[in-house]
Amino acid sequence: SSGINAEYGDDYLDCYGDPSVIGKIGTDIQEKKCSWLFLTASAIASPEQKELLFENYGKSDEASVAAVKALYNTLNIRQCYLDYSVKTYREICEIIEKDKSGLPSEIFSDFLDMIHKRSK
Repeated sequence: SSGINAEYGDDYLDCYGDPSVIGKIGTDIQEKKCSWLFLTASAIASPEQKELLFENYGKSDEASVAAVKALYNTLNIRQCYLDYSVKTYREICEIIEKDKSGLPSEIFSDFLDMIHKRSK
């Protein structure tokens, strides 16, 4: 679960992260990556919004990228991710608390915190 959460975090930062902090300009939209943001948008979009998404996703021109990001904003994808992230964080914390492997739970908790609170 923590690995999946980290990958989804990468997807989020690719679109919403500050390039001066993450060290790159996100290109998931242009590269037509099957990102968490894209999949979530596809799942909640109206038929008209899906058409706009599929028409523009995977194109490199600024207008297409801007159209996808505007749709993400309309669909409130940023908040959807933040809600998902908090929910998943709590679920993983519960798993760590119930772990009976004998390993120190701090190892997992520290790793989870590092993933959950990262900005790059």
